[in-house]
Amino acid sequence: MHELAVAQALVEQVDAVIDQHNAAQASMIRVRIGPLAGVVPELLASAFPLAAAGSRMEHAALEFIHAPIQVHCQTCGAETDATMNHLVCGACGDWHTQVISGDDLLLESVELETTPSLTSDP
Repeated sequence: MHELAVAQALVEQVDAVIDQHNAAQASMIRVRIGPLAGVVPELLASAFPLAAAGSRMEHAALEFIHAPIQVHCQTCGAETDATMNHLVCGACGDWHTQVISGDDLLLESVELETTPSLTSDP
């Protein structure tokens, strides 16, 4: 299950974001994932708690944004939706296409919680 390795890499990346913003912890993590990414979202969701155990994102919610498969046609120049195993141009039907979306696996956003600064009130 390589999703555990992906979850561990995600934890490292989010940990760096937490450090960068001097936050206490992460409360929400959004990941953009496409059907061609080679990662099963349900398996990543089940692996994430194992990878995040004891970390500053242990209680964070993990949310997936599903990226559609889109291709750019090298023949007619159109950008159209496509489906798995059928990456043809939706405009002209040509198979000379390049995937422009759908192979994504990106950390989209992280919601952070900061520790309130201690101030002395008179």
